[in-house]
Amino acid sequence: MKVRPAALIYRNGAILTMRYQIREEFFYVLPGGNPDPGESLKVALKRELAEELGVQVAVEDMILVGEVLHFNQKEDTLHCLFRVTIEKGEPCLDPAHTTAQSLEWLLWEQLSEVTLYPNFSEHLTESFFEAQEFSYTGPLKQPFKG
Repeated sequence: MKVRPAALIYRNGAILTMRYQIREEFFYVLPGGNPDPGESLKVALKRELAEELGVQVAVEDMILVGEVLHFNQKEDTLHCLFRVTIEKGEPCLDPAHTTAQSLEWLLWEQLSEVTLYPNFSEHLTESFFEAQEFSYTGPLKQPFKG
């Protein structure tokens, strides 16, 4: 099982996502990526956001953890979601580091209307973002992409 840290970046009632397309279907990914060997989750998240979005961030508390189990289709992934604050820069995609098509700020009520990866949509609410409690979701209901 691989581990993927992701960022919950909140601004003006919306969270930052990266929009991708496979065939005719769009899906929205919480920014993040895979740690390099010997790299901690927080350091990996800072590096990924600098590379892909050109921002410097403060990685705060881990707020959600959930598993995407692919049942022999792909490698399983443990997703760790952190609160993140942008300290410097404005998010802008760097095509040298990502194949995302665009950045999208989604309102809370839009999360249940899109395919979100990792699919924390049923766990994320505006009041949850303000909560200080950590939560393990267990397996996430994640449509297979690929």
